[in-house]
Amino acid sequence: MTLEMAAAGKIPGEFRYWDKVGAPRVQRARQVFRSVFRFDPQPSEELVRAFGEAYYHADPVAEAFVDEVYLGSAGPKAGRAMLDRALAHGVESVADAPPSLIRLFEEFETAPEWLDPELVALGAKVFRRWGTSVFSFATTSTLEMYSESSITKPLSYAGGYAGDKAHKRQLETVRFWIDVSEPGGLDAGARGRQTAMRVRIMHVFIRRKLMQRPEWEYDAWGVPISIGDATLTLMGGSVVPGLALWSLGYQTTVREIEATLHFWRYVGHLLGVQPQWYPRDFRESVQLMFAAFVKRAYTAGEDGEELVESYLPAFAPKPGTPWRKRIRDEINYRVQIGYTGVWLLPSTYSRHTMPGRFPWVLHPIVQAPIIFGAETLRRTIPGLDAMADRVQRHRREQWYRNEVGDRAAEFSPVEEFRR
Repeated sequence: MTLEMAAAGKIPGEFRYWDKVGAPRVQRARQVFRSVFRFDPQPSEELVRAFGEAYYHADPVAEAFVDEVYLGSAGPKAGRAMLDRALAHGVESVADAPPSLIRLFEEFETAPEWLDPELVALGAKVFRRWGTSVFSFATTSTLEMYSESSITKPLSYAGGYAGDKAHKRQLETVRFWIDVSEPGGLDAGARGRQTAMRVRIMHVFIRRKLMQRPEWEYDAWGVPISIGDATLTLMGGSVVPGLALWSLGYQTTVREIEATLHFWRYVGHLLGVQPQWYPRDFRESVQLMFAAFVKRAYTAGEDGEELVESYLPAFAPKPGTPWRKRIRDEINYRVQIGYTGVWLLPSTYSRHTMPGRFPWVLHPIVQAPIIFGAETLRRTIPGLDAMADRVQRHRREQWYRNEVGDRAAEFSPVEEFRR
């Protein structure tokens, strides 16, 4: 089965929105949303259908390059070398560059018509302001979605987020978040922009490999790492933390949330995630998330359980660690337990084998007034906003280095699946 064989209008069998949207509990939640946000969170039928169909859409431009080079006669190593040279010196520096590479970089280097560089810069700054808290929140929100086979199966088959490898892949994701959100991180030649392309190719490689496997349930799940699921990931770095991090004291305005939406839309564009229906404002983003939660099928089973239960142990101190790092690791491990205990739904936490939440769950609650006070000062005293940005940039880089040392993130395509 190839990606081009998806029939127009096809929606995965596990996209359960229409089966569940009329349920009393969903409509009660809709009323609560309406009272809080002052608008109806239930999206239009047009948006829901476009969202559902996106599970059969992916990245044909990058897929053509992967098919021709990575999975063709050249092989993955030669493909990686070709890509690295084009990123470092321009596609014109690649001798006998294949047409698929030229087309890929034409798209990659052409700014979309909707792009607002100032809004992208503001969105990146807001994301930086959330510091390391957003790393914990974004991953925790993903744990909640590990109930869905379309998200869980690619991660489980590849093995990157399960068992002993979970820590490495999680920290690669953090490196990606840091790179793309640094000032100028998405400019031509910047590390964030190059990271986006490497992650894009990694996703395509996994998708192509999975589509060859007989156990991939195309009719039920759509294509692996689809536009539908990838767009939800972008929401996990914008509107979702923009709302949820108020619980820690961060004072993010609707305008700032919309700036993060625009920032992550551009990151998505560079990643090959380019839906025409991407939310344009706060209202549309809330409506998309409403549809995402309603449509869930909860079929991931043991694979989802493994991914959820691998997350927190990945931060546990390792035997033989020098004592200073071990102290930092012990503290960070319990901080992660606290964040996860606060943000993961209690029913989800209790359903899995997880570390005890108490007393670590009190940590986010205790620090909220401190962060709220600091945010108030930042918003009112000239000069503190720029200082806060510098401090958060330093903190998140130090946090990352404590976890990985001097090891560089690889973003390498998975060549063999664990099963």
